[in-house]
Amino acid sequence: MGIVNAGLVPIYDEIPLELRNLVDEVILNKSPNMDHVQRICDYAEAEKERLNALKAAGGGAAPVKVEDPWRSWAVDERLKHALIKGNDKYIEQDTEEARLAYPRPLHVIEGPLMAGMSIVGDYFGSGKMFLPQVIKSARVMKKSVAYLTPFMEAEKDTAGGSEELAYNGTVVLATVKGDVHDIGKNIVGVVLGCNNYKVIDMGVMCSCCSIVEECRKQKADIVGLSGLITPSLDEMVHNAKEFTKAGINIPLLIGGATTSKMHTAVKIEPFYKGNQAMHVLDAARAVVVVQQLLDPNNRDEYVKDVQEEYADLRKEYYDGQKDKSFISLAKARSKKLQTDWSSVQIVKPSYLGNKVYKNYDLKLLVPFIDWDPFFSTW
Repeated sequence: MGIVNAGLVPIYDEIPLELRNLVDEVILNKSPNMDHVQRICDYAEAEKERLNALKAAGGGAAPVKVEDPWRSWAVDERLKHALIKGNDKYIEQDTEEARLAYPRPLHVIEGPLMAGMSIVGDYFGSGKMFLPQVIKSARVMKKSVAYLTPFMEAEKDTAGGSEELAYNGTVVLATVKGDVHDIGKNIVGVVLGCNNYKVIDMGVMCSCCSIVEECRKQKADIVGLSGLITPSLDEMVHNAKEFTKAGINIPLLIGGATTSKMHTAVKIEPFYKGNQAMHVLDAARAVVVVQQLLDPNNRDEYVKDVQEEYADLRKEYYDGQKDKSFISLAKARSKKLQTDWSSVQIVKPSYLGNKVYKNYDLKLLVPFIDWDPFFSTW
């Protein structure tokens, strides 16, 4: 086992191929000649010698400051790189350069910044990035958006204040009644906010009627329900039914540790008639989902694909239920285990009761202990 700072873990595909393959062999204890331990030691020794040679070559002179190679890239690529790496060192400088290159500050958010976060979402979804790295990316995005915000507000003042600061959409988020877990929901809010969505976070233990009222008040484009405990699954079903009765006709996003695509398809979507209910696997994917649902050009096709996928899931679920055949209680009892001890020869043990061993070396028992139950529990 190793304890690492996941925020500093490199993206898997960017680890040098030789080192990546070698580390895989060491972790899996598998290589063609079973010599991976020696080879990784040799690799480490060679790296040590290389670094020592670099130090020696530098003599005692002051180190030469080397510009990061990616600093020579086009500004759009630099912004995307900064987001993917979670590097905010030059973010304000690059954001200003992009602002001057685009007609409006908002276009910087909709362009390179959104493109960068989409890549982050793809990496996270495929396991190439971890949550701490996504949060670092979100912080970089937030810093860039914060830099652009005064310019967007000034743009609004220039227009006479007649138009609101343009958001990509308004999203109401709530943890359902009976549930107090909101860490995942908070991350979703940060990521969406950094992508220029107006996020209304209602907090935890939100009743269905209060969510309906807030959606109407904010003229929400999307509503998201979050929950972690199992009873929240039933509460989400109740909310979907009540939303339909109340005439809420915006996309409904479902998220949380106990939720799943199958549960959403079988238990929630059929009862939400106003619009599309869909499961969102994680915070990093939320931006892509919301963007697709609010894109007038691609929305219908995207929703159709989701509906077809959920229909297949429901068919799979109900077909599986049909395969289960049940019998009556009386028949089950008639099929109970039949015993006839009179026909079985049972050998009497050499002794009955407890036998005490004194001064026995317990170390002799250690090889016979099965540690699996201990590890499974702890």
